[in-house]
Amino acid sequence: MKSSFWDKAFHLFAWGCSLALVAAVLIILGFLVVKGYHTLVPSLIFGDTPFWEALLLRRQVFDGLFPAMIGTLCLIVLAIVFAIPLGLFTGIFLAEYASPKVKWFFSLVFDILAGIPSIVVGLFGFSITLFLHHYFFDRLYPCLLISALSLAFLVLPYMIRTTQMALENLPMDVRMTAPCLGATKFQNIFYVLLPASLSIIVSGIILSIGRCAEDTAVIMLTGAVATAGIPRSVFSSFEALPFYIYYISSQYADHSELMKGYGACLVLIFICMILFVLAHWIKQRLAQKILYRS
Repeated sequence: MKSSFWDKAFHLFAWGCSLALVAAVLIILGFLVVKGYHTLVPSLIFGDTPFWEALLLRRQVFDGLFPAMIGTLCLIVLAIVFAIPLGLFTGIFLAEYASPKVKWFFSLVFDILAGIPSIVVGLFGFSITLFLHHYFFDRLYPCLLISALSLAFLVLPYMIRTTQMALENLPMDVRMTAPCLGATKFQNIFYVLLPASLSIIVSGIILSIGRCAEDTAVIMLTGAVATAGIPRSVFSSFEALPFYIYYISSQYADHSELMKGYGACLVLIFICMILFVLAHWIKQRLAQKILYRS
């Protein structure tokens, strides 16, 4: 009887925590929608520049979010492209090839790296830029490439540990079936273990995308500026929505500018949602192609 009471109490507590979390998310989203929905007009994105002129890059947008949207997308894509191969293969090494001592040491290192504040990573990227500018490349300044590399370094521990845990937690029957049929370790990893753990690995990538999209401290020190326009190369300065939101909310001149900040928050959330849906679609297509190829 006593055990049943505590089971019910724990069940209700777990439900209450879940509902509180959902309610908090809905309250935040509702607040942003109420504050910023009326600013979601074409002029918020393109300003006074005609739609096709801005979209075809014939004219620069000075008073809209279009350059910040393009800069944010470029930044996220570059950071994820840099982070995925290194994070994936390091996680595979730790899960499948490393000895217990090596695994313990690197797992500790990556756990410590995951706890480093983003401002420290941004300062490190800025310091590396100054060092390279002074001693090797005098034309190198804070830019899109430095920001992307800094963000990739920031999310690497999450990708590595997610991949490692996803592979290590697979059931033994899944792990041993292919070797029993004569598959090599390489074939077992890439044809069985990775597809079986793909859902968890992609979840780690999605969390990394969100971290790249929202972090302001790193990009503020490594290349983001207020009015850079659309980046022409990876060595250019750039605009980004997180920096724009920070800048406009801390230095707005009137109420209408602050409302634009709320609108920029909604645009950033929408971009993240599109990237999350795209990541899920790629996961399903990739899993289907790997598992059910002829």
